[in-house]
Amino acid sequence: MHIGAFIPQGWRMDLSGVPINEQWETIINSANKIEELGYHSLWVYDHFHTVPSPTQDPTYECWSLMAALSQTTSKVRLGQMCTCNSYRNPAYLTKVASTIDVMSGGRLEYAIGAGWYDQEYKAYGYDYPSAGVRLKMLEESLIIYKKMTTEDEASFEGEYYQINKAINKPKPIQKPHPPLWVCGGGEKVTLKLLARYGDYGNWDVDVEGFINKSNILREHCENENREFSDIGRTLHTNVIIGENQADLDSKIEKISEYTSIPKDMYLSKPLVGVKNKVFEKIDEFESHGCSYLIAYIADIVWGDTLDILKEKL
Repeated sequence: MHIGAFIPQGWRMDLSGVPINEQWETIINSANKIEELGYHSLWVYDHFHTVPSPTQDPTYECWSLMAALSQTTSKVRLGQMCTCNSYRNPAYLTKVASTIDVMSGGRLEYAIGAGWYDQEYKAYGYDYPSAGVRLKMLEESLIIYKKMTTEDEASFEGEYYQINKAINKPKPIQKPHPPLWVCGGGEKVTLKLLARYGDYGNWDVDVEGFINKSNILREHCENENREFSDIGRTLHTNVIIGENQADLDSKIEKISEYTSIPKDMYLSKPLVGVKNKVFEKIDEFESHGCSYLIAYIADIVWGDTLDILKEKL
């Protein structure tokens, strides 16, 4: 199983208490540590305001970070969990992604979803159409991404997006394109889009949820004449590891105070626990076909969960 880890970028209040003039150094130091410890990838979120509610805490922008991290790291792969399709024109986004794949020496993971944080849409002046419309827009975006990364002059006439002989040079280093992650757990549409277009899917679920999503994806693959085994099934979840129960309790207490995020948002997750239990649960996910763990490690700025999880690499 590959394992990747998120850098702190503010969206989940993980830079709270860090002075503004030290935040970039904190981000870079975390990225360097993820790389030095041998993690397969590092990840950022694509959001503008903090969660679970908007605050004045900084939230660093996703694709600006992708560009910068492509130059401050040299080996680790770079991903977003996940790009909100509605925030950028898909042709422009494909151009940005292609450029960053070249800048990074072919290390980009391209992860995208339909978008959901309605407060951000309203705050930034984006239309927030129905879920059905956002998913149709996502499908057109996936088509444009594949065409512009593989064709010299790409054209597409969709209901929501159009391109006309679009030239995208430089093309990405990775062929046919950086791995395409179609993210989200919607069982009727999103998993169908994954079966139709994606290289990886990603879900924030427990083991039973992972099994259920996998079974539904298998059905979609059969309907789309796609090999189920061609699609990587991956997990994105909170990871907090204690050497013992007292250590775990101390970490969760500090995280809750540090971020103002309720403890229940962590305690309900399958990979929050003492070391041996978390490692057993990771093995259980892997036994059901999970090929990749994307870990959000809430104590990354001050704790040792990243070091403990390294033992599973």
